[in-house]
Amino acid sequence: MEPSQAEAPYPSHWEADVLLKDGGTAHLRPIRPDDADRLHAFHNAQSEESVYFRFFAAYPRLTDRDVHRFTHVDHVDRVAFVATIGDDIVGVVRYDRLDGSEAEVAFNISDAHQGRGLGSVLLEHIAAAARERGIERFVAEVLPANARMIAVFEEAGYTVRRDYDDGIVSVEFGIEPTDTSLQVARAREHRAEARSIERLLRPSGVAVIGASRAYRTVGRTVLRNLEAAGYAGQVYVVNPGADEVAGHQAYASVVDIPDEVDLAIVAVPAEAVTRVVLDCAAKGVVGLIVLSVGFAEKGTEEGLERQRELVRLARANGMRVIGPGSFGVVNTDPLVRLNASLAPVPPATGRIGMFSQSGALGVAILDGAAARGLGMSTFVSAGNRADVSGNDLLQYWQEDPATAAVLLYMESIGNPRKFTRLARRVARRKPLVALRTGQSSQGVPVGHTLRDSRLPREAVSALFRQAGVIRVDTLGQLFDVGQLVATQPLPSGDRVAVVGNSDALNLLAVDAVQSWRMTLAGRPRSVRPEATAEEFAAALAGVFADPQVDSVVAVFIPPLVTPGQDVAKVLGELAQASGKTVVSTFLGIRGVPEQLRATPDGTMPPRGSVPSYPTPEEAVRALVAASRYAAWRRRPQGTVPDLPHLDCEAARALVEERLAGHPEDAPPLRLSYADAEDLLRAYGVEVEPSVFVSTVGEAVTAARELGYPVVLKTAVPGLRNRPDLSDVRLDLGDATALVRAWTELRLTLGEEAVRDAMVQRMAPTGVPVVVTALEDALFGPVVTFGVGGVATEVLGDRSYRFPPVTDVDVADMVRSIRALPLLTGYRGADPVDLGAIEELLLRVARLVDDVPEVHELVLDPVLAGPTGLTVVRAAVWVSRPSGREDAGPRRLE
Repeated sequence: MEPSQAEAPYPSHWEADVLLKDGGTAHLRPIRPDDADRLHAFHNAQSEESVYFRFFAAYPRLTDRDVHRFTHVDHVDRVAFVATIGDDIVGVVRYDRLDGSEAEVAFNISDAHQGRGLGSVLLEHIAAAARERGIERFVAEVLPANARMIAVFEEAGYTVRRDYDDGIVSVEFGIEPTDTSLQVARAREHRAEARSIERLLRPSGVAVIGASRAYRTVGRTVLRNLEAAGYAGQVYVVNPGADEVAGHQAYASVVDIPDEVDLAIVAVPAEAVTRVVLDCAAKGVVGLIVLSVGFAEKGTEEGLERQRELVRLARANGMRVIGPGSFGVVNTDPLVRLNASLAPVPPATGRIGMFSQSGALGVAILDGAAARGLGMSTFVSAGNRADVSGNDLLQYWQEDPATAAVLLYMESIGNPRKFTRLARRVARRKPLVALRTGQSSQGVPVGHTLRDSRLPREAVSALFRQAGVIRVDTLGQLFDVGQLVATQPLPSGDRVAVVGNSDALNLLAVDAVQSWRMTLAGRPRSVRPEATAEEFAAALAGVFADPQVDSVVAVFIPPLVTPGQDVAKVLGELAQASGKTVVSTFLGIRGVPEQLRATPDGTMPPRGSVPSYPTPEEAVRALVAASRYAAWRRRPQGTVPDLPHLDCEAARALVEERLAGHPEDAPPLRLSYADAEDLLRAYGVEVEPSVFVSTVGEAVTAARELGYPVVLKTAVPGLRNRPDLSDVRLDLGDATALVRAWTELRLTLGEEAVRDAMVQRMAPTGVPVVVTALEDALFGPVVTFGVGGVATEVLGDRSYRFPPVTDVDVADMVRSIRALPLLTGYRGADPVDLGAIEELLLRVARLVDDVPEVHELVLDPVLAGPTGLTVVRAAVWVSRPSGREDAGPRRLE
């Protein structure tokens, strides 16, 4: 073993709260000298077999010398992590460096916690720490009978080599993440997070802590709602000041309850919550719904610190938290019937899973759903979203058979990269409709701690589109679209037929269809205002039988002679039998009226019911949202292609060298032109060479070396790209033309312009386009594309995508700008090579995804021509990244 480096400071950034396979939590941290007693206790509680597997011999107790060696590490060559639950160590992993890049790794998991996935999560974290310390490979020696530990290595997704010698299994593997290891980790993350939510939504025993005899208090209200919903499990009341509350025996503490309690509803003053959390930990509660307020939403450091302590204590003791400031949760499953919320009337059983970040809007959301006749499978109000977030619910709803569509009311996005990854996966299976408030200001609600973002609203909308999320602007639209995707099949195309008994409303529907650039399937089918149900049925049957029709807008206003229920009957029956998407403006009703509901199936409304909207415009708007989402579902997912000529190591080395000694709090460092060219070249992007000159003689020499014709331009930032100045002279064919251009620049822009000038070879003609990328503190890397020019900048005609991007993403990115005709042969011009633009975008996206130190990158202009493109100019700024939320080993946000 090589000599040890100097001992490093305690690496607090390695600490993490983690989820285990069964949904419970644990805390991971580097081992400390004060862990001596805990390590003794951990070892003494282990079975003889576990001790033998770890030490290859009977080892009934650790000596003080052993413990000192195990707990005193240098965090460089000798690193150890412990997993704790409460104050107890439940797992230990360590590595000892053998040489410069190889280390021996060893595990020991508590007998009481084996099978919970501790080994795999410890391996992820120790491997990440090892990579940070320059280690590339792990080796381990394992007894053949220790099948569980061998499985930890083999199932991690690394390429493992095993050798047998003298009854010992020698294992070795590289620890650089692979596609397989990342997939394994994310599959485990999915199962653990889904399980943690399931434990909260399907408890067998619930304690209401803080329920009092006063009828209108928060705790008493939740207790009343639990009983009214007919909760299938056991309900307990905790109130140290009472013997009985509403017919329930009151316990002084949750610890005093004789039976198991899975879920605690906390409705006590904020200052009493910590004591409650500790009691719940002692009881073995797995989840907390904190209705109490007085935390981060107060906007004070005291409130924020109280919230942090709540989450820290809960996670350290194996629990998850919904809230604080939550409105509660609802699970309408007939086998559960959980209304642990402040809503007096829970929604009916339905197919919609609803997440709300706002506690205050809980009543409005549930009342709005009930008014439309919409049922829900589950409803969760996150309040301050201190722990459980929308990302956790997406993991749960992805495979929940009771949920067919997901609605999200979001006030902020805490981890956009993870949200995008999960949303894209969920949206491939179920519609995902989201309302995000505060977009105009990118504001963050009080109580939600987020990094600052510098992205415009358009970029966030692009993130939703890239992930397949149906984005809406109002709460009403959230339900408008939700009621459609939860009841009707998705449209198979964009061809829309209109049928109705009102010419005026038919025309409104036609105008709406065409304004959204949907295809009108023939003329509207009009029936007489007083048409009978049979006449209406004949018109409907005709459009449903037409193979050129994908969806139908049905309009019915009540005449005096035709009963509405007769028309409703034929509309509902024919729509359900057609298999096509149907929306209606039926009697001006909003929601899913009883007359248009399909055969009851235990949910509300039943699948196949026809949703109604007060106006044809609202009906068409919801239909358009569903049609665009269906088109996204039909589109190939694409792949992140393997690009040739990539040298990530060279790029990282260049950036690290330039940032060496650059203060972390200093503004981003702009790379020299030569460095920017080298960085891009490492990712297969060639930039047209530039020669910087300060005299006319140097300019002539540079032009001769580059070869005429050339371009002369000023490099002074304040004079570049200004529409009122001519800072570039093009197509200079000889030295005489170059000298003349030099003189013109000096006379028009001043001496400064030519003291800092550049000469380039004249590039082939083409359409100027602009490619930029930046590292956003909240969203991570983002890439933009647009046609060059002041008009494009003024109109904001830019497309955005968030790496990793697929070939399908970049194809859509190029074709989604309004100026696309300039690239496809406007007014007889030759179309440009769109494939070359797409490859450039893929390479830039890969660069900024791989190298987060790239703070900003600008390629402007890029001249796109019929047979390729030329990157004329590149500017790159680098800085120390703040760290991406969705990077590294699994950890709770």
